[in-house]
Amino acid sequence: MKSESATLNGDRLLAALAALASPHRLRVVAALAHGGRNYVSQLARELGMSRPLLHLHLKKLEEAGLIASQHEVSEDGKALNFFEVTPFAIDLTPQSIANAAKSLSAPVDP
Repeated sequence: MKSESATLNGDRLLAALAALASPHRLRVVAALAHGGRNYVSQLARELGMSRPLLHLHLKKLEEAGLIASQHEVSEDGKALNFFEVTPFAIDLTPQSIANAAKSLSAPVDP
């Protein structure tokens, strides 16, 4: 997603809203927005969440383009996966939703 309040197509808007429709994922985004990039183990400790559960939430957020990850090797040779928020803005107005709905790839249910 772009950092400015760009018009999202319907599919990207649905993915972003679905990714944000969880209190756990909202907390993940908030922690990354407030504390900056972080690696999985530290983020899991900060949020009081198991690493497997955190990985599921991180995957959903990353698929929606709301966060990004980068693998790095620490000084002691451990592989760390760092996550950070990608700049985004979602303009939710009746008109922006109507515009996004026009570009949905899913067929309309009868």
